[in-house]
Amino acid sequence: MRLFDRWRARSPFYDETHEAVAQSVRRFIETEVNPYIDQWERDGMLPRELHVKAAKAGVLGLGYPEAYGGHSEGFDIFHSLTQSEEMAAPGAGGLGASLMTHGIGLPPILAMGSEAMKQRIAPEVLSGEKIISLCITEPGGGSDVAALRTHAQRKGGHYVVNGSKMFITSGMRADYMTVAVRTGGPGMGGISLLLIESDRPGVSRTPLEKMGWHCSDTAAIHFQDVEVPAENLIGPENGGFLGIMRNFNSERLGMAHGCMAMARVALQEAVDWALERQTFGKPLIGHQSIRIKLADLVRQIDATQAWVDLLAHQHREGTGEPASYAMLKVQATRTLEAVAREAAQVLGGASYIRGSKVERIYREVRVNAIGGGSEEVMLDLAGRQMFGGTR
Repeated sequence: MRLFDRWRARSPFYDETHEAVAQSVRRFIETEVNPYIDQWERDGMLPRELHVKAAKAGVLGLGYPEAYGGHSEGFDIFHSLTQSEEMAAPGAGGLGASLMTHGIGLPPILAMGSEAMKQRIAPEVLSGEKIISLCITEPGGGSDVAALRTHAQRKGGHYVVNGSKMFITSGMRADYMTVAVRTGGPGMGGISLLLIESDRPGVSRTPLEKMGWHCSDTAAIHFQDVEVPAENLIGPENGGFLGIMRNFNSERLGMAHGCMAMARVALQEAVDWALERQTFGKPLIGHQSIRIKLADLVRQIDATQAWVDLLAHQHREGTGEPASYAMLKVQATRTLEAVAREAAQVLGGASYIRGSKVERIYREVRVNAIGGGSEEVMLDLAGRQMFGGTR
């Protein structure tokens, strides 16, 4: 029994329906991902047909409305967490980041877009035929969303967009982009969301090489006098900041659970190695120092997973507080960092050679600690929300 199977069996938040999701996704991963993931890591991106296969397997549409090709009846946030847990099994964070990029690109459209936009975009994305990205971060802005500079000027029946976005997941393959633009004055009150098709004249993309998430293509996106129809506005003009913030809470919860999933993958590989590796005449697990190390990793993972599950429950009930999402993300990324380090210590030199999951996970710690809001920004955000701003 794998580590999360044991957790799920003892948790009040999971039942046989979650186990059914786990088994379904596990079959998809074993058949369609595991044999190819190392090649995709070398290729620097996932094949587009994987999105179609994932849709047919029920992976892409989980939790999305049936009206647009998803399946949400009887499913809750814990089914989504179970799915992401199984997708972590190959030990490649870029798989979930890129294959499930619609998880951050599509929700603003479903929450704020017109019905015509939903009917046009969502079915294509949830069938895997089209790929959508979220474009928020800019070259000079980082986590300071309210300071974004990409500008959209209304001219008659369309907007003219100029600016750049940076570190965009699935940016090289995306057909659609949910883009934060400035349509008004400075600050959060002047931000809107636009749907921009990537094949519009004036859109260009540059691939970015990264430390980790190699199978997830990442791009810098440039907009030069890009004309976008006014009907591509998502929600009210100058009302996009609320949609971005709503999206961030879900993204941070998902990232926190993803970190715990990867931590369990790293721990599992360390345990398996310790059971097989012979040192000083006995298995590595026979050394007290190794047993203590592994037990301490379980302690950290279980404590953080309990917080993930609690906040997931609050998210489902609508009682989650923004500060909690921010702090949990920090807790989870720091836990992953600690687990990845100690798992690498257990593997020793083997963790420094390409081929182990621990090696790959260790390289992907930083993207989790920075992406979706850096530790410093998250803790300051939480502090301001709990205790008020500075004088």
